[in-house]
This record gives sequence, C-alpha cells and structure tokens, in this order.
Amino acid sequence: MANEKHENAERIQTSLLNAAEKKALVWLAERQPRWVTSDFLTYLGVAAAVLYAASCWLSTACNINFLWLASFFLVMNWYGDSLDGTIARVRQTQRPKYGFFIDHSLDALTTCLFCIGMGLSPLMQLSISLFIMGGYLCMSIYTYLSTIVMDKFRLTYGKLGPTEMRLIIITVFILRMYLPLEGVGFRIGATWWTVYDCIGAAVAAGLFLTYIGSLVKDLRYLAKIDPLKPFQPKDK
Repeated sequence: MANEKHENAERIQTSLLNAAEKKALVWLAERQPRWVTSDFLTYLGVAAAVLYAASCWLSTACNINFLWLASFFLVMNWYGDSLDGTIARVRQTQRPKYGFFIDHSLDALTTCLFCIGMGLSPLMQLSISLFIMGGYLCMSIYTYLSTIVMDKFRLTYGKLGPTEMRLIIITVFILRMYLPLEGVGFRIGATWWTVYDCIGAAVAAGLFLTYIGSLVKDLRYLAKIDPLKPFQPKDK
C-alpha cells in the first residue's frame, strides 16, 4: 500500500532554484550517452559523497585547500543524485518502487557522509555536525511518513532544498578557507566555539524546530480527519 501511495503522492517543491534546476537537468538528461543509466548516476552520487568525506578529512590532516576538492565532489554528488530520476523520466524507464526504495535508502547514507565530513573538516566540531545530521534525518523520516499517511511528498521546506544546501556548504567552505575567524567566538567550559560552530548549531536547531513544528501541525490535522472513537464495550 505504501508503494502505491508514494507513486501518486503530491510532490511539493518550493526551493529557490527549482524551476531553473529542472530545465538544466532535462537538458543534461537529453545529452547523456546511453551507458549513463539511472543506477549508474545513483551510485556515482554515493561514490562522490564518500570522496567528499575523505576530502574533508584531508583538509584537516593535510591542507585546508582540500576543501576545494570536497566542494567538487559535492557538485558531482548533485549531478548523480539529481539527474538519476530525471534521466529515467526523459527515457521513460521509470521504476517507481525500486527507484523510491534505493534513492531514499542511499540518501540517508549520503546525509551521514555530508555531516560527518563537515565534522572531520576544520569547519566545525564533529558533535555539532552530528547534531545537524540528527535533525536532517528526523526531517527525512517525517517526509517519508507524510508521503505514506497524507499523500504529500515534500522535497523541500520553505525555499531550501538539497541543491541549495549543497551550495551553502560550498560557500561556507570557501569562507572557512579565506576567512578563518578562528579567534572570533567564545568559550563554553573547555570548548572554544567559533563563528562556524555557532552557524552549525543554529542550522541544527532550525532543523529540529522545523521538524517539531511540522509534526505538531500535522498531528492536529490527522486528529481531525481520524478522530478518536468512543469506547464501546461489547455486550455480555
């Protein structure tokens, strides 16, 4: 039943770049060689996420300029993750159940790699990046539940979606390389919080607040359309 519902669910996309991105993806899909398949692009996106996390670690272990390489792999992840579904639609080779399952299963993995990578880089503390990961995964679970229960597949929240988030990460990486701000911040206990730590904490808090707010709103809606029925004891 869940599989049938997600195929017909209303897709909600309100991100800033949504219209331009759709046109760009269709243009790219129409020009891919035949050997570039949806599965190939999906796994390319995952491989790019792994290499992104490795580059983030190298930016701490070797040279901060490895953040440029991490940014490149974020672009490659976008290419694979965003184009896989488009190329299936352009070629009329959709597999809704298989595609939904593999795409969102691997999205959870890449989300973990994105956040762990930020924590392994000089950008912010690992504990804060894991806090962001927790908030994003809560939002992901909420999205899948909404798809099944309310027939609404929300791909974006407000004006931000995965593409905008990748661009924000790249922008912050560039700022970190050329505007370190290591001495700007404050101390909590034995831990020094930089400006970038504070930005990360604000993002994480925003994710959890959005999750809680959406949950409360939808619970009220569901309580109205699926009210509690009074207890009716069986006759003896």
